[in-house]
Order: sequence, then C-alpha cells, then structure tokens
Amino acid sequence: MADDRIAILGGRGMLGSDVAAACRRRGLDAAVLDLPEFDVTNERDLRETVAGAGAVVNCAAYTDVEAAESDRELAFKVNGEAVGRLGEAASEAGVWVLHVSTDFVFDGRRRRPYTETDRPNPVNAYGKSKLAGEKLLARSGCSCCVLRLQWTYGRGGANFITKLIDKAGGGGPLRVVDDQIGSPTSTTRAAAAICRLLELRCEGLLHYSSSGYASRFEVAEFVFDKLDMNVDLKRCRTEDFPAAADRPRNSRFDCGRIKALLGEPIENWKVPLAEFLEGRI
Repeated sequence: MADDRIAILGGRGMLGSDVAAACRRRGLDAAVLDLPEFDVTNERDLRETVAGAGAVVNCAAYTDVEAAESDRELAFKVNGEAVGRLGEAASEAGVWVLHVSTDFVFDGRRRRPYTETDRPNPVNAYGKSKLAGEKLLARSGCSCCVLRLQWTYGRGGANFITKLIDKAGGGGPLRVVDDQIGSPTSTTRAAAAICRLLELRCEGLLHYSSSGYASRFEVAEFVFDKLDMNVDLKRCRTEDFPAAADRPRNSRFDCGRIKALLGEPIENWKVPLAEFLEGRI
C-alpha cells in the first residue's frame, strides 16, 4: 500500500543504502530511488514518487564541498531547489518528509556545541545550498523533519575515514588538521535513528551525531591505533591546506533534543567507529 511505502531518495548512497537496509530489517516497505532512473531535480519524478509514498526520506544531495564552489548552480539545484519542490509535492499529497542536512550550515565560530535554535551562517557554497534547501522545505508548509548530521562514514561511499586509510597506505608523513572538532558519525547508527523518527513522524529541526568530540587528528590517531598501522602522523592547521571551500572549525552538536525523542543514550563515537574498522558494520 502507498501509505506504508517509505520512499528513500538517494537510496544507493552511503547513508541512503543504510537507511534502506535498516527499514527492511524492521519490515518496512522501503523503495530505493536514485540515479539514473530517478532524478531528484526532475519535478515529474518527485511528484510521482511522493504520490506513491506514505513518507519520504531525502538522502539525495550534492556533497562535493570543493566542487560546489565552482559548480554552485548544480549544488543549489540539487540541495536547494529540488528540496523545495519536494516539500511542495509533499504538502499537496499530505506526505511527511524527513530531510537530511548538515553541520555545514554553521560557520563553526561558536565555542560551544550548536543547538537547533542557533542561527545558521554557512561559510561555503555547499553549506549555503543545504541551508537553502532547509528554508525552502519549511516554506512549502509540508509536514517535515530536518535532521542535521555531521562527519558521516559508512561502507557505501568515500568518507574521511576511508580516505585516511587510503592515504596512509601511500607511505610517508600524513598531515591531519587538529583545529576542526566534531563527532565521527556512523551511517548505520544514523539510519537506526531515522527509522525511529519514521515511527514518531516528528516535525522541526534535529541534530544527530555520535556523542563525544574529537579533532580530525585525534580521530586519525584512533583509526591507526585500532588498525595497528604505523603511520607518521603530523598535526597541522586548516590554513595549511589551501582549499576552494572553507570549513567550519567547530562542528559540535548538542543532541539533547533527539536523545529525548529516541529515549536512549547515543554511543560515544569510538564504539561504532571501532566496529566499522573491525568490519562488523
């Protein structure tokens, strides 16, 4: 039945594939939609998908932070305009939407963890495109939840953890920034949280990440220690890596709101990351 079907947009990506798997383990009817047969920027595809669903989880996104600086039009088309059209279609059909956003909507200048009431101020095109999507979705008037994630990693795609391991395999010193602070967040754990939110059908903004905080350098230390890899790891600053896109230094989230909804503690980042490195998730 359409009322029972969960449409997962971007369902073959790193997060979307784990959301689909988590839904199916719970006996939910999860429909995976992704390129090439489904294009989130195609209004007809969106409307047909929403009309045939009971709920939509939008994991589809333009995620290349560097490329977004020179390809702003496509980034805003995928992360902004398409999300607004999704909201309009969902509003007309009376369908609840869970939309995945990012810590990059913040500038990272606060000295404490970010709450859902903090004012966004993105410092790069990717973050601006994701914030545009949040605003357009809210403006559509549909029933929706925006779930901001950060520093995600999983089996289904390239991420900071897999890139670290690949670079370490090349030999020689490896420089990792120690002034970007956040929480590595497993896509399997995020997917489990999304499944719970699907049951609750709550609305509004939520922040989700693993508990505890670390610099990217400290995460690298943990990874190589767990893998027993002898890596010549060097600390550096963000400014030591000239890049097209600036990054927020502070990506810490206050997850009090979602913890209250989930009704259980959120694990420290080291627990799921150790499982990931051991090949258990």
